[in-house]
Amino acid sequence: MSKENLSAAEALEKLKEGNKRYLSAATSSGDVSPQIRQKTCDEGQSPYAIVVTCSDSRVIPESIFMAGIGELFVIRVAGNVMDKHQLGSVEYAADHLGTNLVVVLGHEHCGAVGAAMTSNPGGYIKYITDEIRKAIGDEKDEDRACCLNVERSVAAIKDSLNIKDGDDLKVCGAFYHIGSGAVDFLD
Repeated sequence: MSKENLSAAEALEKLKEGNKRYLSAATSSGDVSPQIRQKTCDEGQSPYAIVVTCSDSRVIPESIFMAGIGELFVIRVAGNVMDKHQLGSVEYAADHLGTNLVVVLGHEHCGAVGAAMTSNPGGYIKYITDEIRKAIGDEKDEDRACCLNVERSVAAIKDSLNIKDGDDLKVCGAFYHIGSGAVDFLD
């Protein structure tokens, strides 16, 4: 049931080009026109990339990659941690929408990572910080901890969905610099 879509390499290049444009943009150039809304309503979606990222309001994948309606399948959860819900969303976009690239996008100044490093929150937040602690161990550098957390989520996707080298579906990590707007791809 998978649709024809960009290859993982083509999708990654499109994300990189979009981020380059974003670095000097005052507004997002993604297509949100009435025409694209109607087209995606009538024909469905065919996103070229799946982006798993944090719920942080400063991290807006559609703007960061200058994408419009129907271009990115975005999964947001504090700390970009993975559980069965996020894995099911990735699996859906890959299997049913034909998307060949998954990017786990962490970011600097992540409150969830900071909380995992410096406190022991209670309530439901503990589920998130416990997952992050498994990724970061005793890491003291916040940016490095964010990257370790991304790497754990990348591994969880690959392992859970049985993704191997040579498969059409590729998974990579990335780190977003909130201040500059630049994205560093970790793979």
